[in-house]
Amino acid sequence: METSIQFSEFYASLLQTSLKSNDLFAGRSIHARLIKSGLHLCVFLMNNIVNFYAKTGSITEAHHVFDEMTVRNTFSWNTILSAYAKQGRFDSACCIFEKIPEPDSVSWTVMIVGYNQMGRFENAIQTFTKMVSFGVSPTQFTFTNILASCAAIKNLDIGEKLHSFVLKLGLSSNIAVSNSLLNMYAKSGDTITARVVFDRMKLKSISSWNSIISLHIQSGRLDLALAQFEKMTERDIVTWNSMIAGCHQHGFDIEALEFFSKMLKVLAFKPDKFTLASAFSACAALQNLKLGKQIHAHIIRNEFETFGPVKNALISMYSKCGGIKAAQNILGRSRISDLSIIAFTALLDGYLKLGDLKPARKIFDSMIDRDVVAWTAMIVGYVQNGYNDEALNLFKLMIEEGPKPNSYTLAAILCLISSLGSLNHGKQIHASTIRTGELSSPSVGNSLVTMYSKAGSITGAKRVFNSIQWKRDTVSWTSMIVGLSQHGYGEEAIEIFEKMLDLNIKPDHITYVGVLSACTHVGLVEKGERYYDLMQNLHHIKPTPSHYACMIDLFGRAGFIQKAKDFIDQMPIEPDVIAWGSLLSASKVYKNVEMAKFAAEKVFLIDPDNSGAYSALANAYSATGRWEDAAKIRKSMKDKGVRKEQGFSWVQIKNVVHVFGVEDGLHPQRHSIYLMMGKLWAEIKKMGFVPDTESVMHDLDEELKEQNLRHHSEKLAIAFGLLNTPEYTALRIMKNLRVCNDCHSAIKFISKLVGREIIVRDATRFHHFKDGSCSCRDYW
Repeated sequence: METSIQFSEFYASLLQTSLKSNDLFAGRSIHARLIKSGLHLCVFLMNNIVNFYAKTGSITEAHHVFDEMTVRNTFSWNTILSAYAKQGRFDSACCIFEKIPEPDSVSWTVMIVGYNQMGRFENAIQTFTKMVSFGVSPTQFTFTNILASCAAIKNLDIGEKLHSFVLKLGLSSNIAVSNSLLNMYAKSGDTITARVVFDRMKLKSISSWNSIISLHIQSGRLDLALAQFEKMTERDIVTWNSMIAGCHQHGFDIEALEFFSKMLKVLAFKPDKFTLASAFSACAALQNLKLGKQIHAHIIRNEFETFGPVKNALISMYSKCGGIKAAQNILGRSRISDLSIIAFTALLDGYLKLGDLKPARKIFDSMIDRDVVAWTAMIVGYVQNGYNDEALNLFKLMIEEGPKPNSYTLAAILCLISSLGSLNHGKQIHASTIRTGELSSPSVGNSLVTMYSKAGSITGAKRVFNSIQWKRDTVSWTSMIVGLSQHGYGEEAIEIFEKMLDLNIKPDHITYVGVLSACTHVGLVEKGERYYDLMQNLHHIKPTPSHYACMIDLFGRAGFIQKAKDFIDQMPIEPDVIAWGSLLSASKVYKNVEMAKFAAEKVFLIDPDNSGAYSALANAYSATGRWEDAAKIRKSMKDKGVRKEQGFSWVQIKNVVHVFGVEDGLHPQRHSIYLMMGKLWAEIKKMGFVPDTESVMHDLDEELKEQNLRHHSEKLAIAFGLLNTPEYTALRIMKNLRVCNDCHSAIKFISKLVGREIIVRDATRFHHFKDGSCSCRDYW
């Protein structure tokens, strides 16, 4: 009997030695010797053989030996069960578990670990519950794994019950179990109990300290994390990584790099991929290319591996710090498929700064797993650089074969549609946001308000604004105020602003631009002055050039030319072209030639080739009958090579944009358009329309002046629209310049004649012509 035991221990020792060296041949030789010696019936030795084959990866041989065992104990079952679970063949493991006659705590723990590895944490918890109901007592290993399950799904309720169980079994003094409890409470959001657990631990491991440091960092308490860090007598790389990453995540990038520097001096071992990724990210946030290069040089000298997250962090760092060529070189030495979304967006941003999107698109097309962030980054890149068609085409491709657009994607594409004024496209996106539930996103709701406003549908903007009543932020209110202002509904814009103040929603500088513009468009000078003071004294917003321009425009449009000039003189900053241009425009309208000349000269000092100033001054002279002076200005423009900006109007019908210039003779329907305009002209004159020949700033006879007026671009666009759209539908016309007095008057009469609403967006605002009147009330 004693000899048999000695033989068993001898062969078991040989198997352990073979296992350590992973010598499969030696293990098989021992197995063969056992069979020849008749020891293959020994359960102890066969368990060792099964364990050997299982741990060397020969699970088929392990199962074969297991099947041939005439006698099996619980250890036998647990060995083969663990083998299948560790190889990820969990379905087979489940079948074996069901056959175990009397599963013990090891059997149940193996199943719990297996479920955790597969991410099936609920199943792990159910397995633990069944284990306890069968009267099997959990071990410390069971608790560490089941507490990990609770931490993964933040199941605090079950976690607290497990804590009570731990106390009942007297395992609270076990460091591994206490660390698991600490981790569970921390990840489940119960920071108070987590700290209590930590404070009550008589023995603490490095893992304990790391957990509490991580908890403080997640709570935003870097001061407490630092205090715990200083108390530690022994630290590992996880400790340093936690501090470096924590400082970076909370915007303390300089401190993060200081910790990195200390770590290199203190530690004898190398930083890992997480250390380096955090260090490069901190350099990127600081845009410190010099330091980033030094760290890169350090890891090359010390032969650290730069793959995965480190390589992506390197690419991001170089891209964000202006070293796009270095980023390209690193990318060239790796597969594009390995590029992370963060690195791609950083690269894209780098290319954007260079104005070169072709390499970015090439990388995008080569990426295998393009998620919504990558698609959105590419679309935003196109939008920001004016590649409108490319942005729209990529968005269409995303709808057809890409991931579902998120709120950022939709906000970006709505921004593009706003600039194009494409109402039909905007409505389609709006319908999509309703179907997908993205309308609940504030950024999407705000973008829709802006889109409808810029596309000419202030009714649509109001409808969206009312539908997001409980999700409004400052941007929502501002978008509505700006939209109403641009559409000539100044009083309504002011009402919205006052309501915003009543709700204690703080306006920003853009809100004030919107409300000051509203006052300008309806001539409310005193109210505008009050808001200007309110902006500075109540909300402590320092005026920007945009606010100054609004005030100058407010005084100028109301006819207070000298007051506008005095305001400019009192500005604490140097007046720009917009400030002097506003004074020039007002002076022209009110035929104050001397002030117009003074303002124009100021513009020319800043921008000698400003065609708008030349035209405005020439028109001011023409309006007062000073034809020779007007001619001199136009000759001066010609001599200096200054070209006047040409006026264009366009209308979109059936997704096709039709562009018209003055006296346009290029359109395929030009004959029908001119005939229609002739009829309209004759009819509105019968209704009382009188052509404003003063709008023609040339010394011509009245008949030629009238012909010139009749063929202005917006009138031709309207004639075309009437010919090609159903009766009684609204017409939307866009114009690149301010609409002239004659066109404004004529369109009022045309709207009444044809019984249609005609919406015209010029360079400064929207005009809604309906039943013979305009939303601007002839004040624009």
